[in-house]
Amino acid sequence: MKEIAIINGPNLDRLGKREPEIYGSESLADLEKLLRGHVEGRGVGLDFFQSNHEGALIDRIAAAAERGTAGIIINPAAFTHTSVALYDALAGAALPCVEVHLSNIYRREAFRRKSLTAAACSGVISGLGFFGYVAALDYLLNGAAAVR
Repeated sequence: MKEIAIINGPNLDRLGKREPEIYGSESLADLEKLLRGHVEGRGVGLDFFQSNHEGALIDRIAAAAERGTAGIIINPAAFTHTSVALYDALAGAALPCVEVHLSNIYRREAFRRKSLTAAACSGVISGLGFFGYVAALDYLLNGAAAVR
């Protein structure tokens, strides 16, 4: 069975509660339910993980690479703009990876417009809410091999 790791960074455990005008009113559990429904019957396993701790995210990326995971969807959240260590982990994993942001980081504060992690990813989806995760999942399941 093909497995996709879905890794979410700091404060995403507060989805639906924190700044719903930016991030929406749905929770991380709602996102998991949506994505599990999207792959139902397709022979795909999803491994969901969220942490507010950079090292835990790095450990999970390494574990995904060691398990032979087919790809990673990552929302590094605030670490997007600060973490060379996450970039190194993603680059070192050598897996197809899509960076996803619920909000459009290019319409927000200037410091959010720079992603340190994007260069280690196949692509970036920003500003499409939960649909961005669905698009990333479809890319990893259908198009990643053709594009690489």
